[in-house]
Amino acid sequence: MSRVSLQSQSVPAASQPLLAQIQQAFGATPNMFKAVANSPAALQSMWAAFGALGKGTLGARLGEQIAVAIANRNRCEYCLAAHTVLGQQAGATATDMAEAQLGRSSDARTAAALAFALKVVEQRAQLTDTDVAHLRGAGFDDGQIVEILAHVALNLFTNYINVALDVPVDFPKVALK
Repeated sequence: MSRVSLQSQSVPAASQPLLAQIQQAFGATPNMFKAVANSPAALQSMWAAFGALGKGTLGARLGEQIAVAIANRNRCEYCLAAHTVLGQQAGATATDMAEAQLGRSSDARTAAALAFALKVVEQRAQLTDTDVAHLRGAGFDDGQIVEILAHVALNLFTNYINVALDVPVDFPKVALK
């Protein structure tokens, strides 16, 4: 049972138009969005961030791989389940997503991005010049480095929402590693 209401009748009116967009995008309204809808400002922020990063240069697949790595690290079962499904919809295999969950990839560029994202989480962004140089060496430009950091920030927000509010998982469950 979630620690906040997931009932549409208790959602502020200002959240209703965004929930309609989310319903259309997913074909359902995931519980996370129902929980966040209790604050129209938070819902608007989250939905806008998803939309903006979806149009970024990293691509959906890498964004989802970053998301599962962070979800696993933060023990967010909701985000792990949701982003595993979304990653597979973006072209990743089940193996790709399972490896990403552990911060690994057989693709060197993806592996570098995952290692960087996890280091940001683990060290609270206390990075070195070498960390950034390694990412550049893997083929990421300054804009993409900032975009990786934006993915980290968005995923921390969603992880914290789902863990703190105990949002029920409404995607096929994936075991934490």
